[in-house]
Amino acid sequence: MATATLATEPPNRKRSFDVVQFLEKYGVLLFLIVLCVAFGMSSPNFLSVRNLTNILTEVSIYGIVAVGMTCVILTGGVDLAVGSVLAFAALAGAWVITGVGQGAFFGMGFLVALLIACAIGTLTGYIHGKTITAFNVPPFIVTLGGMTIWRGATLVMNDGAPIAGFDAGYRWWGRGDVLGIPVPVLVLFAVAAVGYVVLRYTRYGRQIYAVGGNPEAARLTGIDVSRILVSVYVIVGFLAGLAGFLLSARLGSAEAIAGSSYELRIIASVVIGGTSLFGGMGGIGGTMIGALLIGVLLNGLVMMNVSPYYQQIVMGVIIVLAVAFDTYAKMRRGKR
Repeated sequence: MATATLATEPPNRKRSFDVVQFLEKYGVLLFLIVLCVAFGMSSPNFLSVRNLTNILTEVSIYGIVAVGMTCVILTGGVDLAVGSVLAFAALAGAWVITGVGQGAFFGMGFLVALLIACAIGTLTGYIHGKTITAFNVPPFIVTLGGMTIWRGATLVMNDGAPIAGFDAGYRWWGRGDVLGIPVPVLVLFAVAAVGYVVLRYTRYGRQIYAVGGNPEAARLTGIDVSRILVSVYVIVGFLAGLAGFLLSARLGSAEAIAGSSYELRIIASVVIGGTSLFGGMGGIGGTMIGALLIGVLLNGLVMMNVSPYYQQIVMGVIIVLAVAFDTYAKMRRGKR
C-alpha cells in the first residue's frame, strides 16, 4: 500500500523563479547600482571620493530621520511634520545659545544647543503621538497640522531670520570628520545600527511590527498599542531634533526654511526601501538603501544639469511607482 501511495504522488516540481519576490528583495539595490554605473559613465567626477563623501553627508541628515520614520510607518502611520520639527528644534537651540552668549557655556554651547534641539523634537513627537491616540485622529491629519504649526513657530521665533555665528565646536558637528569620515555620516551609522538592532532583536521591535500588522490582534495579546504608537512618534521627533542640530552645524546657521521638502525625501527613502505603507513589513536596512538611492539620484541629476523642477517630477514618479508596487505585491501575497 505504501508503494502504491508513493507511486500516485506527483513528482516534486522545482519552484519557478518569482520575479516579483526577487524585486521585493533586491530591486532597490539593483536600481541603486544601475544609477551609480549610469551616472559614473555620464560624469567622471561622480564616482570621485569627494563626490561620494558629499552624497553620504547629504544623505546623513534625512537618513537619520528616516530611521525614526521607518518605525512610524511600520505601525501604519506617517509623520508629515518632520521637516518643520527639524527646523524648529535647530532654531530653538541656536536661539538660546546665541541669545545668552556662547561664552556663557564654557565652550559647551554646542552641547546645550544639541540637548535643546533633541528635547524639543522629542516633545513635538510626544504631542503628535498623544493627539493621535487620545483623540483617535488619523496620523496624516495630526502631522499635517503639525507641519504648519511648527513651521509657523519657527518663523515667529526669530522673525524668519537665520541665526549664525556659531563657534568652531558647534560647526565641527556638521563639518568635522573622524579618520576622514564626516561626523554626520558617523552619527547616521550609529543611529541606523541602533535602529536595526532594536527592530530586529528586541521585544519592543517585535511589538512595533505586531501593531503595524494587526493592531487589534496586538491589543488582544497584551501589547499596549497606544504606548507603542506614542513612542514611535517620540523617536522620530527626537531624531528630527538631532538632524536639525547637525544640519545647522553643517550650514553654519539655523534657518527657518531648513528642512523644507525633507518630508518627501524621508518618506520616499522609507517607502522605496521596502517598508510597506500598510504597516508591519520593512526594516532599517532597506531604508538606508532607499536613502542612498535618493541621494545618488539627486546628486546625479544635479551633475547632469537637470532642472530642480524636473528633479521633483522624477522623485514623485518614483514614490508613486514604489507604492504601486508595494500594493501589487501585497495583493499578490494575499491571493496565495
